[in-house]
Amino acid sequence: MDPLGHYSDTATRSAGVVIGSYSTSFGLACWTLGAEERRHIENIYALVRVADEVVDGAAAAAGLDADAVCWQLDNLEQETERGLKYGYSTNMVVHAFALTARATGIDTQLTTPFFESMRTDVHKTLHSPETLTQYIYGSAEVVGLMCLQVFKGMKGTKAGHDEELAHSARSLGAAFQKVNFLRDLGADSADLGRFYFPGLDPAAFNDTHKRELLDDIRRDLSAARAGMVFLAPAARRAVRLAHDLFLALVEKIERVPAQELVQGRVRVAGWHKAFIALRVFTGVPAGSRGSSLPSEVSP
Repeated sequence: MDPLGHYSDTATRSAGVVIGSYSTSFGLACWTLGAEERRHIENIYALVRVADEVVDGAAAAAGLDADAVCWQLDNLEQETERGLKYGYSTNMVVHAFALTARATGIDTQLTTPFFESMRTDVHKTLHSPETLTQYIYGSAEVVGLMCLQVFKGMKGTKAGHDEELAHSARSLGAAFQKVNFLRDLGADSADLGRFYFPGLDPAAFNDTHKRELLDDIRRDLSAARAGMVFLAPAARRAVRLAHDLFLALVEKIERVPAQELVQGRVRVAGWHKAFIALRVFTGVPAGSRGSSLPSEVSP
């Protein structure tokens, strides 16, 4: 019996449990990949989710104050760096991430800004345009770049397009984060005391604000699509599915009055996600004739 191999397999399975519990959208997109690439993406997601839960309420619900939350986050980052160095961690989620990072070339150039953004959530409640840009880079764009490290190693990735692929990955990460800011606008301000969009008071949020934010998100999604063509076919399909699931959220948010959006979280129904997955697998572009459904996806 190989003790390290057995431990690593168990750690990777634990990462799969995390994505299955926290995200049906990303979990669904992962299942379009081959087994090895799927495990890598699950390993990345699990670490990101654990860090996110430290700052988004799980630690506070356990009775930790802000300083204790920061200590937990610092400890997680230090353990991640040790895992990157040694290829082993007693924290199974960190161990799984380290396996992927060492196999695909993910290093502290990506993990450091990620943890910096996570720390921002503990103490910073208001953002300027500059700090928001920095926060989105660390909290979301670098995650896209981590996933890109996995995809670039797949057979069929077109060589010589690293810049376009990186811009696409960052744009998609930024779009995902902004969608989440928008759909969580009420909860972030009321429950967590966070105001991500500079100068925007959720109490005064209106349809003009919403249109401006959605236009910005659509620009990010458009930029993300431009680079997908350079991915390997399997990676392109997975990324397109994740893109289209969030595009469905954008389309649904467009139909919800601004003040209703502040009061509840918009979701895409399970049957609609299944339809989107079928559309992606059959190669039908979003928005083409015969690709939409009544009520859920069409105004």
